[in-house]
Amino acid sequence: MTFGADLAGKRILITGASSGLGAHFAALCASQGARVAIAARRLERLESMVPDLMKLGAADVRTIELDVSDGAAIHACRAEAVEAFGGLDVLVNNAGIAREGAALDQRAEDFDAVMDVNLRGVWLMAISCGRHWRDTGEPGNIINIASILGERVSAGVASYAVSKAAVVQMTKALALELSRHKIRVNALAPGYVETDINRGFFETEPGRKMISRIPMRRLGELSDLDGPFTLLASDASSYMTGAIIPVDGGHLVSSL
Repeated sequence: MTFGADLAGKRILITGASSGLGAHFAALCASQGARVAIAARRLERLESMVPDLMKLGAADVRTIELDVSDGAAIHACRAEAVEAFGGLDVLVNNAGIAREGAALDQRAEDFDAVMDVNLRGVWLMAISCGRHWRDTGEPGNIINIASILGERVSAGVASYAVSKAAVVQMTKALALELSRHKIRVNALAPGYVETDINRGFFETEPGRKMISRIPMRRLGELSDLDGPFTLLASDASSYMTGAIIPVDGGHLVSSL
């Protein structure tokens, strides 16, 4: 890759890394020779990923058990990653959950659970890493994984959309405050990306109708996120902060 878009040797911490986007980002970072700390609640799953990540070319891989709804666990996770690698270059705030269903049928506990992971957890991890970088004087780089549902809405996922809208605004607010400490904060906002979990839905009539509303007329693939992610994680984006990058096949610019 050109223009400094290279992750070789970068020390990268990824939350929610046991599956989905997090596991894909871990593989992408490993393939470019990064040192990767993968964190999630399912420690056994993380440990099973290590041999493959090393085969892909990771300079080092560490596994950390993490529940991002636990503030003490967040601090311990960041400290463990820093100790393992002798520092940290990039935080990928990826952990997230959803509670589907009509807003009027959602329990307060459901709303709180989504906010604890998608908003509070993202905030606390960003602040923990930000304080570390401020105190050591080292530059830092935070990538928040938002969603196009942070910009537009869809029925049945109100609490998720609210949480991701907050992540979008958090990204901008932290970018403004932390830039003086040489800390950059940007976000990826994926659109509908095909995974093993949602593939069945997109084969149904409602799923096909949703795809028809995407200007590119197709779902995203995990590999579609590789270029934008590498841009944000690498020095190629050294003058970028507060940016929200949609990767959605044009979904956000589709007509109402």
